[in-house]
Amino acid sequence: MDGIGVSVSIEVYRDAWGVPHLRAADQDELAFAQGRVTARDRAWQLEVERHRAQGTTAAFLGAAELGWDTFARRSRLADTARRCFERLEREDARTAAWVRAYVDGVNDGLAEGAGRAPEFAETGLVPGRWEPWTPLAVWLTTHILFAGFPTKLWREEVARRLGEEWTELFATDGPGTSGSNGWLVAGGRTASGAALVAGDPHRFIEAPGVYQQIRLACPAYDVVGIAVPGVPGLAHFGHTGPVAWAITNAMSDYQDLYRERLRRLPDGGVEAYGPEGWRPATTHTETIEVAGGEPVAVEVIETDRGPVIIGVDDGAGSTAPEGVAPEGAASQGAASEGTASGGAASGGAAEDRDSWGGASAWEGVALRYPPRVTGQLGFEVLPALLRARTVADVDTALDGWVEPVNVVLAADTEGGLLHRVAGRVPVRHRTNSLRIVPAWDPAHAWQDAPAPLPRADVDGHAVMANARGIAAPLGIEFAPPHRADRIDALLGASADWTPESITALHRDTDNRSAARLLAAVARVGGGSGQAGSGPSPAGPSPAGPSPAGPSPAASAVRDRLLAWDRRMDAESADAGLYAAVRGAVVRRFAAHEAFAALREPAPYPEVFRPWLALGPRVAYALETLLVAGPVPAADVDRIVREALDEVASGEPPAAWGVTHRLAPWQALPDPDDAQWPGLGGDHDCVLSTSSVPGWTDRSARASAARYVWDLADRERSGWIVPFGASGVPGDPHHRDQLPLWLRGELAPVTTDWQNLTKEQG
Repeated sequence: MDGIGVSVSIEVYRDAWGVPHLRAADQDELAFAQGRVTARDRAWQLEVERHRAQGTTAAFLGAAELGWDTFARRSRLADTARRCFERLEREDARTAAWVRAYVDGVNDGLAEGAGRAPEFAETGLVPGRWEPWTPLAVWLTTHILFAGFPTKLWREEVARRLGEEWTELFATDGPGTSGSNGWLVAGGRTASGAALVAGDPHRFIEAPGVYQQIRLACPAYDVVGIAVPGVPGLAHFGHTGPVAWAITNAMSDYQDLYRERLRRLPDGGVEAYGPEGWRPATTHTETIEVAGGEPVAVEVIETDRGPVIIGVDDGAGSTAPEGVAPEGAASQGAASEGTASGGAASGGAAEDRDSWGGASAWEGVALRYPPRVTGQLGFEVLPALLRARTVADVDTALDGWVEPVNVVLAADTEGGLLHRVAGRVPVRHRTNSLRIVPAWDPAHAWQDAPAPLPRADVDGHAVMANARGIAAPLGIEFAPPHRADRIDALLGASADWTPESITALHRDTDNRSAARLLAAVARVGGGSGQAGSGPSPAGPSPAGPSPAGPSPAASAVRDRLLAWDRRMDAESADAGLYAAVRGAVVRRFAAHEAFAALREPAPYPEVFRPWLALGPRVAYALETLLVAGPVPAADVDRIVREALDEVASGEPPAAWGVTHRLAPWQALPDPDDAQWPGLGGDHDCVLSTSSVPGWTDRSARASAARYVWDLADRERSGWIVPFGASGVPGDPHHRDQLPLWLRGELAPVTTDWQNLTKEQG
């Protein structure tokens, strides 16, 4: 289809919100139309994603992007996408041709789209050319950090600095992960007698949005759904009419980090020490162009385990590469040898290095992830989902899914229901899921066959919200149960659900995670509080009367919090008060001497910092730290009392939505920060809007889309994204959905072609 222009069979319609509804004579022409309309609507976004996948963003965005570009090169994202597409062509030429048609459409529409997008002129970026493998690279880029493998770096630091017994102390849905809510109500619990599927994916909010509403219609199918710009089809959320499906992150662990022993050869080559001894590693150098700066040369090394992502630059003779300890610097057991700070090197460590590799030896960390190992990404599933008519079709299609690993809910008009995990999880030693493991120990190799994927029956309704559930055998860290429990309780309260009443669940702001902090607040005052003059190395101090109760002002704060309804509504002053006290508590916990060893920045590349900062880790693990961990109970009560005093002595906190404002990521930040609105909700509310308590109330992560799929009548379905269908500033549909999104409302799904506007030309 390349070079022949737009087929006469392709028709583009728009609804009142500018959402594209596409119609074509066959599946390939429809894929071409999807690529073309996406390029016209979101050219800047597509080109940013292409450059991110290639590790070339610094060339037009500047040196601030060097960290990501270096990681993208060293983790071999583009090369892995090429490998996966080559295998797709060999094994499923039909799907490969479908992906090519999408890419042809992108290339056909990019020039027009770039002409409408002012960012190209602002940065001097010229639209490039998409390759057949580029959509796979975009998908990999979107999800390479999705499973949160940097958490293993954090656990190494906790074990080394704080102690082995605290390795999983901070286990929680951390700041680097992404999740979702999703739920299914069977026909026996709805007013229509047909199932409802609903939910919302939580991601870092980007402008333009990471999701795109679209309709794809040809003789083989007619599907509405939410796509990822740059990727054909509807991978995550779709409604074909007879069947609808949705996913959430399963929170499974399927990426491993290996501690590699490396040595430089006289000819400049590199060897890596594995279970079979020293073996050649592949190595080459790539150059990253930097806008306004000098080019940067990056060495790329890959061992039999995978690409080396940490500890490359300090090769040949280094005693302690970035973030990796020499042998002997940390003793953590044969099955879980860990890393240590680069500053931990010593003469003795150098002698250890000489004993196994010589003066030219060093250590690094390699990343092993399924698409790199297997050459499979699961793209053959995408056209099969579009053709699905029953949950059995969806189920069969998803058997070929690879990454990311998802929990899936689906329902059809025949009463079929599906609740399963889809994706590829390797079978290996459990320590692989916890820590960096030694590459030379064969105990940490992957088995040939992946783990079996759990599934469950649906009894009335089912909920997926990243908590432990059917995916529990596949992961280590999951979201707290609050969102899942709250949705489950709300669904259980009615047997007469409608699309409208289901939509209201998205707006729920009940904050169950507040319970433990409020319990600690309740202990403050009178004679019931615990107090202590300082931390006790021997453990919690016995309870005793507070030497100085809270001030009258602090008591008033305490009483207000205990009377609060625990709803994080934007207009709630009490929610703002709770957030202020919580922030003060988090800061004091992070400053406690029990965590002093963790305050020094972890010696890893900057791209991993969101997983490695003590403050966010304390903020998201606060529920656990209030009742367990190295901070003595007496100090916990003192911290809470001091936090009440701090808040009481300052200016009265504003309503929650005044400080809890949207903070979307933009490749070119908008200087008008005041434009971003206030939000309700909180990290563990159904209306999940995450901030970093103690450091900022701004919310960078929230619902990147919301949807309700009605199996009785597709036109009673609804969907919303935070901004709009167009990525072009000034376009009427650039941000026209934001007011609805803020109110928790959905735009209607229109499927009658007569109620759509045909686009000319």
